[in-house]
Amino acid sequence: MRTIESLGDLRSRTVIVRCDLNVPLSDGVITDDGRIRASLTTIRELRDAGAKIVIISHLGRPKGEPEARYSLKPVAVRMSELLGAPVEFVDQTVGASASAAVGALVDGDVVLLENLRFNAGETSKDDAERRAFAEQLAELGDAFVSDGFGVVHRRQASVYDLAQLLPSAAGRLVAAELEVLQRLTVDPARPYTVVLGGSKVSDKLGVISHLIERVDTLLIGGGMLFTFLAAQGHAVAASLLEQDQLDTVRGYLADAEKRGVRIVLPTDVVVAETFSADAAHEIVPADAIESSSFGDAGIGLDIGPDSATAFADVIASSATVFWNGPMGVFEMEAFAAGTRAVAKALTETEGFTVVGGGDSAAAVRALGFSDDQFGHISTGGGASLEFLEGKQLPGLEVLA
Repeated sequence: MRTIESLGDLRSRTVIVRCDLNVPLSDGVITDDGRIRASLTTIRELRDAGAKIVIISHLGRPKGEPEARYSLKPVAVRMSELLGAPVEFVDQTVGASASAAVGALVDGDVVLLENLRFNAGETSKDDAERRAFAEQLAELGDAFVSDGFGVVHRRQASVYDLAQLLPSAAGRLVAAELEVLQRLTVDPARPYTVVLGGSKVSDKLGVISHLIERVDTLLIGGGMLFTFLAAQGHAVAASLLEQDQLDTVRGYLADAEKRGVRIVLPTDVVVAETFSADAAHEIVPADAIESSSFGDAGIGLDIGPDSATAFADVIASSATVFWNGPMGVFEMEAFAAGTRAVAKALTETEGFTVVGGGDSAAAVRALGFSDDQFGHISTGGGASLEFLEGKQLPGLEVLA
């Protein structure tokens, strides 16, 4: 994969950097700036090299036209603070204002253009439309650095097409993410444990299928655990259940047993009367969820304390741990204990630990953990999972 060094002397050259600045916002306030922080290594290096830097990114899921709630303006403000240098914001991605701002840059200057997805060409399935937008972006720079790991699994204009139009290379964040993922897939240190959570089994089908022959232990939590319990014949009351995945899960359980891979399911769960932060709740055995006071109306919203302890013990004895997906509804304090216990266990093990981006990364920060307590926190949950599924990622292939 081409690196920044392949671009040669960057002094006075205009470098377009595709970052992933898709940060969570609440009423216009950034609630987790982890992705902004992760982008700074490459930006600082390019500034030190004397480049003129044009940052591009998306935020949220606008439908190909401007939406004020998805503006990157708050990101420019926060990036200026973190970088310790001005980051000019332009309320346009391509066009006269963008061209003028880029043309006025001097060596070391940084400008952030408006949300790429305000232009329908960014995510278009039509190759010609996507390419046309990429050509407009390419007119703004002399070289391209791809550093938005969270989007490298997308065949989008700023990720795939732009890299073909300018001299291009991977940024430091993308290179670091790839190195970590290769450690997880090429001769990982053992015992190797993968912790999977989140709401749906269907979201993790590919990664379970691909990893089941590569890991020693799979720990299953989150909403997906109830489909596993149901596949074993247990009633799960009103808990999340993917009925159409039961046969698939039974196949995983049988395959794991044949291969000698342990699949560890919770032995107790926290069951609530309703899906709400202040709902009445109690701890019951995982194989007797309907024995709660709420009967068949009970909803499982977290793994129980015994399960959290068992999961932590497995993590503590592992040499490599990859975690993707919270153990429960961590946004509600009453149902955050399982996720907190797993995060704490990862910070205490001597093994190499990777938090797989997305909700997992948001959870550890929301629960008060810092990035440096883990071996690595990925900036791309979807990209990480697709890599671990063995898929080819267009944004990496184009940099080969």
